[in-house]
Amino acid sequence: MSAATALATAGSAVGAAAPPSAASTGEHHGLAVALFAVVVLVTLAITLWAGRRGQAAEDFFAGGRDFSPLQNGFALSGDYLSAASFLGVAGLIALYGYDGVLYSIGFLVAWLVVLMLVAELVRNAGRYTLADVLALRMRHRQVRAAAGSASIVVTLLYLVAQMVGAGSLVALLLGTDSGQAKTWTIVGVGALMIVYVTVGGMRATTWIQIVKAFLLIAGSVLLTVLVLVRFHGDLAGLMRTAAERSGAGQRYLEPGLKYGTGLTSRLDFFSLGLALVLGTAGLPHILSRFYTVPTARAARRSTMWAIGLVGAFYLMAIVLGLGATALIGSPAVRAANPAGNTAVPLLALNLGGGEGSTLGIILFALISAIAFATILAVVAGLTLASSAAFAHDLYARVWRRADAGGQVTEHQEVLVARMAAVVIGALAIALSLFAQQLNVAFLVGLAFAVAASANLPVLLFSLFWRRFTTRGAIWSVYGGLVPAVLLVIFSPVVSGSRTAVFPGLDFHWFPLENPGLVSIPLGFLAGWLGTLTSRELPDPDRYAELEVRALTGTGAA
Repeated sequence: MSAATALATAGSAVGAAAPPSAASTGEHHGLAVALFAVVVLVTLAITLWAGRRGQAAEDFFAGGRDFSPLQNGFALSGDYLSAASFLGVAGLIALYGYDGVLYSIGFLVAWLVVLMLVAELVRNAGRYTLADVLALRMRHRQVRAAAGSASIVVTLLYLVAQMVGAGSLVALLLGTDSGQAKTWTIVGVGALMIVYVTVGGMRATTWIQIVKAFLLIAGSVLLTVLVLVRFHGDLAGLMRTAAERSGAGQRYLEPGLKYGTGLTSRLDFFSLGLALVLGTAGLPHILSRFYTVPTARAARRSTMWAIGLVGAFYLMAIVLGLGATALIGSPAVRAANPAGNTAVPLLALNLGGGEGSTLGIILFALISAIAFATILAVVAGLTLASSAAFAHDLYARVWRRADAGGQVTEHQEVLVARMAAVVIGALAIALSLFAQQLNVAFLVGLAFAVAASANLPVLLFSLFWRRFTTRGAIWSVYGGLVPAVLLVIFSPVVSGSRTAVFPGLDFHWFPLENPGLVSIPLGFLAGWLGTLTSRELPDPDRYAELEVRALTGTGAA
């Protein structure tokens, strides 16, 4: 049974209890709207302030490389703790208990891969994008074209997840399940992210991430403390109550409620775990963060700060998910949003006194505004990463061949990046309108799978395999990217289930919802085969240059 089928089965098993009335919150939504407006105005002010501090390519793409490890650690956690974390993971825990916790474990463990294999080496070997690391050793346009294209696909998938979360959040805030409200929310978020990137670049995006990370951690601490106070610090009592109100009894606290009903579900779980653990090291917007600090040592220290912040958050997310189930009930969470994306705002409303209470409305509005800030910050980072890949890799060094003739100036490169942000933002808006019924954490899992399939194999091969060739690099990227995207298209995510993007159609033949189990090994296999079958002799001098620069920082930007 697929995860989508499991969701439907669980929904029918627990019934359809009514949630705390979102309509009642809609009658008092003025405060929440005002807080949303404050978030937007503050982030726009940061953007305008940062946008005037420098217009060079290094300012736009790397924020001037002068952020401290602590600042970049907060920005990294801000980039990483997206709507999938705050809304999606807590929602999955509220619906599926133990199986939902697996998301938080995967997201956290992934940072060990980043710390041990990627952070310092990428900072030393690259300049602005993943393709810069590859081009240091393989100066071929096809390699940049492949890496740039993969980066854009990954960030688009991630953008869709964030904007779906925004639509669910604002629909709940306004007390409506209207598709029109979600549509206009998605359009509004897309317009804002375009403004952030085109005006402020990386410097503005980084400061927005820092502010958002602080707010997110503070809001999570507040809710966690309130949940623990409600249960007098008795975690065992919290878990028992959550199991009782989950509709699934003890199975809520055991493996298998979402991923244990058959071989297909178990394979789906393994595929998801593989994607989550390996995907972070291939995410373009995370890799680009290492270029905003002055040294590789600062990149390592900022990663350690990020691990601490991310780890603390996911521990709190478990409490929030259990709290939503214990205080609201899984049926009510599912009735408010079938994917569970609104569990945390509903929990805030309950902790404040319930519907109609002043404190409940205030807490609901505050947490909703923090979630909205989370979405705005992450979409800005994603849009910047994809526009940088387009302008710096595809336009300047593939189409115009700046590496060969230097025809493209820094000013032109930044201008193209701004125009690309507009186009990518519009495309993300269009794609998001078709995926509003999917859980945001689940959507991010797909982005992680594509990143782990297309970006991670070629990055690791380039950094650590002396014999790696140009053909191997190209085959590795496309050998992971194309299967991952095709398997998603022909999976139950797109058709063949009630929660699919096109529920009325059925053209799926791949049984798993996450392609990582197949596409990640294919990415590594394609790179290996491409290298073995290549007649090209690897240039030992270029690998030696990459090795010295990656390990020592000599010649790094």
